[in-house]
Amino acid sequence: MSWSSALTGVVAAAALLAAACTPSVPDETAPGADAGEKKSTEQNKLVIGTTADVVNFNPLVGNSRTDLIVTNLMYPRLMQMDLTGTKSPLAATEWGYEDGGRTAWMTLRDDLTWSDGTPFTAEDVAFTVSAIWKEKIGVYAGLIPSFKKATAVSDTRVEFELSRPDGTFLTSLGFWVPIVPAHVFGKAESVQDFPNTEDWVSAGPYKLTSVEKGESYQLEAVDSYPFAPGGKPTLDEVEFRVYPDVNTEVLALRSGELDIVSNAIPPAQAKSLQDVEGVSLQEVPSLGYAHVQYNTKREPLDRVEVRRALAKTIDAAAIRRVVLQGQAKSTGSSVVTPTLDFWHDPSLKEYAYDPEAARAELEKAGFEDGDGDGLLDGLQPTLIYDKADPILASLSQLVRDSSREAGIDIKLSGLERNTYGEKTAERDFDIYVGSWAIMEDPPAYLGLAFKSGGFINYGQVTDPTLDALIDRAQKATTPEEAREPVHQIARRVHDQVYDVVLYVQTFNIAHDSSWGNFVVQPSELLSIINPQSLAQVRQRN
Repeated sequence: MSWSSALTGVVAAAALLAAACTPSVPDETAPGADAGEKKSTEQNKLVIGTTADVVNFNPLVGNSRTDLIVTNLMYPRLMQMDLTGTKSPLAATEWGYEDGGRTAWMTLRDDLTWSDGTPFTAEDVAFTVSAIWKEKIGVYAGLIPSFKKATAVSDTRVEFELSRPDGTFLTSLGFWVPIVPAHVFGKAESVQDFPNTEDWVSAGPYKLTSVEKGESYQLEAVDSYPFAPGGKPTLDEVEFRVYPDVNTEVLALRSGELDIVSNAIPPAQAKSLQDVEGVSLQEVPSLGYAHVQYNTKREPLDRVEVRRALAKTIDAAAIRRVVLQGQAKSTGSSVVTPTLDFWHDPSLKEYAYDPEAARAELEKAGFEDGDGDGLLDGLQPTLIYDKADPILASLSQLVRDSSREAGIDIKLSGLERNTYGEKTAERDFDIYVGSWAIMEDPPAYLGLAFKSGGFINYGQVTDPTLDALIDRAQKATTPEEAREPVHQIARRVHDQVYDVVLYVQTFNIAHDSSWGNFVVQPSELLSIINPQSLAQVRQRN
């Protein structure tokens, strides 16, 4: 097996964002409490709330949280991951490397089938990975930079030719890449452009059957799913309902309209739900982090002294205390968090909150208060955030307010979630506040986030020194060999202020207390709404 699958302190990698305005605690009698039809009273249907529509039903292209939680129920992964970040078999049973690390291989289960009766085979894996690489499909192509060729040796064995030894290849592919049916997606001229908007075929526990944009998404159980008790999912149906915000979702949960709120409940609101009869909170650990990132291609953020001064205006301790209600911990502003015990460098420390020192540094760098209003000329950057996320919206306001003490006039721009995702992906911002859902394998995710041209290098960092260190880490075939360059990467990102990491959070997922037998997986992205969990969830007697 890949060395990263053997590390128990390691945590899983990649990216989903979240951000918006802290809601007040909802009143059960507030408008909207009776909105929408009641959920089914049948025990074999689960109703889940979400705050955004599915943007893309193609799992290789979809990038919003709703895209992923819906398509995750249909398109299987080769590996799964536990709360420590350790990856273990799912559709793949074994894996490893040969030929000095230039050949990778996987053995697959022989009892998985697509919902139309077609067997799930190594050909589906080879087809998916080859299409990703050929068409350079999103983050998935960025996760497998050493890939050259995939071959289905038999129905249950697939081999990969690599351009170089790469200790991250198998587990990055195994956990992150959803496998699509070759006999369906292969009919399209472009896999990336295949809309997948009808006649869905699934090898997960459920299959999408109907869509009402802005309203709901209906899924039905498949006939056979070997990971479920007895070989079939415990539910007959799963329905996702779309709500405008978390307040409305919580009202729907309390009124009995919903069974689960899919997005994390803000800490203050979670406290208000602790003693509500019929509502339970499930704690979910985070394998990612929340951060503030600067666009290094925008003036004056291209200057490290400006980024460093901005970092000194962020009171991260106050954010954790006030906004997170203490349900978060510091990372030392390191992009390799303490959750990743093997990889983390504890010598890194947060920039001390000191707006006076920040202003002095900016004045030394040539910025002046030309009109005497207390604000420095040329320092009016715009900060974008997802207005659907209450924690990150409050955080953004604190970042803006504290920066004014240093003479920096940050303009806030709260965006609808999908617009926010488009802006970040297009690098169309000065500053953004966001969070990564899962950042597990540092050699893999550091390349995505900070290597020149990296798919999620939203700050547009271009640093040859960093590129060389990332190459060293990714070519390593043991964790011990990769740890030192990972430490150096984290320190350079910290010292050059390419990213300001604020905290690692513990999430709360709210659900109707009558439901149980969930499988908890790390991050808001997976939580209790993952294929293994929904394949076995049931109502309590």
